[in-house]
This record gives sequence, C-alpha cells and structure tokens, in this order.
Amino acid sequence: MLVHFQTSAYATITMFGEVAVPLIKLMGHSGSVPGALLAADVPQALERLRTAVTDHPGLTLDAPHHGEDDAPRHVSLAHRALPLIELLEAAAAAEVNVMWDH
Repeated sequence: MLVHFQTSAYATITMFGEVAVPLIKLMGHSGSVPGALLAADVPQALERLRTAVTDHPGLTLDAPHHGEDDAPRHVSLAHRALPLIELLEAAAAAEVNVMWDH
C-alpha cells in the first residue's frame, strides 16, 4: 500500500505503508489511513515526530537491505521521517490541514 500525504503548503509525499503508518502513529494519530490533521493540531504532531526522531536516532522502520558487500543496511527513522517533517513544518507555517490517503 502507498500512502500519500497532502497539504496545500507543500508538494504531495508518497511513502510505502509500512513506513508511513508508524510515522503517523509517532505523530500521535491512530495510524488509520485515510486520516487528517486539522491545522491547529499540526504543530503538536510535528513536535511529537521530531521528539521520536531525537529520542530514537538508531531506530529503523524497515527490514535490512543488503549492500554490495552483503552487509545489512537500514534506513534510519530520521531519514524516513525527514520528508514528512518538512511537510508538517510547511503546513504549520501556513496554518493549513494535512491529509493522507491510499
């Protein structure tokens, strides 16, 4: 499943569901898709997501991938969350809603 995050203040972001749903939960939402945040709730969701990234810098949301040297590789929570954090920052600055769906 793909999840599309949309707001009028930023370009649409698309993520795989296995990454998007945990990020939605880290924002303090139920994790349901589709879903939305009202403009008034965006700053708090942004702060929750930033706190999760800061508190768990080594956390990954995916199974390891193997590089050319056959060593397992992970993508950190910080890297996975960055596009969503930028979208939330733009939405908070513009005071607009954020929505996500399939």
